[in-house]
Amino acid sequence: MSPDAQHHFTDAERDAVYRAIALRRDMRHFKPGQRVPNAQLLRLLQALNQGPSVGLMQPWRVIRIGDAAQRERIAALVEAERQATAAALGARGDEFLRLKVEGLRDCAELLALVLPPDDGTVFGRRTLPREMALCSAGCAVQNLWLAARAEHLGLGWVSMVEPAPLAELLRLPTGAQPLGLLCLGPVEHFYAAPMLEQQQWRQRRRLSDLLMDNHWTEDEG
Repeated sequence: MSPDAQHHFTDAERDAVYRAIALRRDMRHFKPGQRVPNAQLLRLLQALNQGPSVGLMQPWRVIRIGDAAQRERIAALVEAERQATAAALGARGDEFLRLKVEGLRDCAELLALVLPPDDGTVFGRRTLPREMALCSAGCAVQNLWLAARAEHLGLGWVSMVEPAPLAELLRLPTGAQPLGLLCLGPVEHFYAAPMLEQQQWRQRRRLSDLLMDNHWTEDEG
């Protein structure tokens, strides 16, 4: 295949990319007792590692949680934060507690996403060093998310956890920080719409509400 042909997408291939984006879901419900074959998991992690990063710094590390006891300890941290979030939500606390916010015990694979100690990269980061590292890690996860959707696997990003005790459980080095937990695995079905929309928790805003020209325009909604 010539270099030019390699970079050409057919109409069907282009449409498949947009379809994966539109059908991506933050999944919370997984089929218990399942596994992700090693070859498939490697494909997914390669997709994550192909994510764009500022200065090619690749500010992500992934810890695979295979020990059942460790998974339970992590689940306890998430539950503690779930209760704290409910308390902070006040009048919506009970409504929040009825939502399923994680699938740590049922997912086939539990991955901890970690921001490693800063490697000193300056290229592209001089003005926003931490922010660009975080954005780069987010791009890598989006790669994983879309690849998982194309592989008919669910993925849920769980950020509902205090970073310090999770870092201690993961034995992270000084300067590293957990960015959340990635629940990955087979699901019975994908949500027809994002779960928070289905549950009437919040609705996606229209693109026209978020676009501005030349300068900030105050939100009149």
